[in-house]
Amino acid sequence: MKHDEVAKRVLADIGKDNIQAAAHCATRLRLVLKDDKKINQTALDNDPDVKGTFETNGQYQIIIGPGDVDKVYDHLIQLTGLKEATTDDLKKVAASAGKQNPILNLFKLLSDIFIPIIPALVAGGLLMALNNVLTAPNLFGAQSVVQMVPGIKGFADMVNAMASAPFAFLPILIGYSATKRFGGNPYLGATMGMIMVLPSLVSGYSVAAVQAAGKMPYWDVFGMHIAQAGYQGQVLPILGVAFILATLEKFFHKHLKGAVDFTFTPMLAIIITGFLTFTIVGPVLRTVSDGLTSGLVWLYSTTGWIGMGIFGLFYSAIVITGLHQTFPAIETQLLAQKATTGGSFIFPVASMANIAQGGAAAAIFFATKDSKQKALASASSVSAMLGITEPAIFGVNLKLKFPFICAAIASGIASAMLGLFHVLSVSMGPAGLIGFVSIATQSIPLFLLCAVVSLVISFSTTFVYAKRVLKAPAQQPETSDVTGEPVAPTVSDEVIVAPVTGKVEDISKVNDQVFATGIMGKGIAIVPDSDQVVSPATGIVTVAYPTKHAYGIKSNDGAEILVHLGIDTVNLKGEHFTSTVQQGDQITAGAELGTFDRAALKQAGYDDTVMVVITNTGNYADVQPISQDTVQADQQLIALTAPSANAPVAANI
Repeated sequence: MKHDEVAKRVLADIGKDNIQAAAHCATRLRLVLKDDKKINQTALDNDPDVKGTFETNGQYQIIIGPGDVDKVYDHLIQLTGLKEATTDDLKKVAASAGKQNPILNLFKLLSDIFIPIIPALVAGGLLMALNNVLTAPNLFGAQSVVQMVPGIKGFADMVNAMASAPFAFLPILIGYSATKRFGGNPYLGATMGMIMVLPSLVSGYSVAAVQAAGKMPYWDVFGMHIAQAGYQGQVLPILGVAFILATLEKFFHKHLKGAVDFTFTPMLAIIITGFLTFTIVGPVLRTVSDGLTSGLVWLYSTTGWIGMGIFGLFYSAIVITGLHQTFPAIETQLLAQKATTGGSFIFPVASMANIAQGGAAAAIFFATKDSKQKALASASSVSAMLGITEPAIFGVNLKLKFPFICAAIASGIASAMLGLFHVLSVSMGPAGLIGFVSIATQSIPLFLLCAVVSLVISFSTTFVYAKRVLKAPAQQPETSDVTGEPVAPTVSDEVIVAPVTGKVEDISKVNDQVFATGIMGKGIAIVPDSDQVVSPATGIVTVAYPTKHAYGIKSNDGAEILVHLGIDTVNLKGEHFTSTVQQGDQITAGAELGTFDRAALKQAGYDDTVMVVITNTGNYADVQPISQDTVQADQQLIALTAPSANAPVAANI
């Protein structure tokens, strides 16, 4: 890569006088622009050295890659005369320029609160679905499975108890997550959640009936009658309570010192918040929450299949903005009150949209002759149909545009059918082909019919159009010998080891779309449980940033590996990180690269997930994670298979 030429092309496509501020992280340029309309997006999409672009939080980000982005940035600064900036500086510029939308910030806030607790809700939802399968009649016969096999009744009762727990004690989960997000002690937030669901209170599910019967018990406090009402299954009240708790805690930390602060701040924060919860905040937000739920049910009942069709048509567009991350807050409320709502209409629509995007990506796999496009489409189509659509949307469908549109139309049609058939979910689960486990038992066949419609329409329309417009890519070998014959990149079969100890996760699930969509290449995510970082291969250190949050290693067998410690941790400017290597150092697999303080990262509000990415994925015939749930540092993690001598060389992704 000629870094000065890349910088010149980027400037030409962005506009030299269109940049307010510029910074970079380990993989991408981060720019605050004066006018987004001046971007020549087509030219950037076709630039061979630009791996992708996207906009978020008022920043336009251009993905260049590790080891190159800093050099391109240096040339960019020289060409523009801008001052060098950090990512924190860039956030301030974006905020002062009015580039941050307060509505989007609210949605991101809700997303930050609910994403960490989704696994617990999904686990409870799938257990609820299993209970439905065991207890619902007319599924496998006239009688339920429990009636046909009485011996499993006890097991079904156990499953039902476990399924109910995450929803009955939802305020505890939200209290922990929300208080942490608001900057307070999450354990105090969990404590407030426990207070709100105490068994001695009237259950939140029975409050309305008990009040209507005139049997609500009260506390008499200075002449006030305070209802002893619980908040099981409620969402908005605990959000308000967590905000007040965190605000009070920070206030007392600021004004109380030393032992007085340590002793009295938790008590004062809890007692004041608790009093406000049962007198004002809880009752008011319960009313708002019930009104919101009733409004959504009314909207669904009133607009019916038309509203469902419109929602399905635009669902994937909502995913692009990230606003879908707020839906769990709404869906949780619908499910918690399913006795009156019947369930959630959001999950079935999400399933149709995800299946449609997967079908469109699958059509591209069969229609294209571009090896890079085919590789992306094959993996992302399966992922989308199982519920993770970002790789398919950002990696395939949006780039070509027409697959995304075909999928949106298919989703709209299938969602309208859902509305006609009144298909609702009764639990949370994977929004895809296997989402039928979360659907009301009597509606499962209709859900599967709609899923088939979504898949068939998206696949067939995309495939027919793709065969008309897609052309075979021009063959552009990366290198050639003196005779002009193509020469494949020099790589060999290799096994990459884990740089940290921890739990292995699918990289498509990380909260960073550059890594999640595979733009930088295939890889693995690890949720670490130790602070030491070791080299994943024997080779040379190609990237060692001063911020110490990312390393690039080129192995002796040709693998180019990026180890990225945490998400957005470049903002910490090296705080909580140590490094024992420099760029250009020779290193062996398992040798220490550095350390990072995971506890401090979490305390500062950062995700400590470690990404291990093969940035020259396109040079390999296969990049395959070695299946395991947990891994020790220096244990096998990823298997790389070199192409055969006669195999075509794919472009890097």
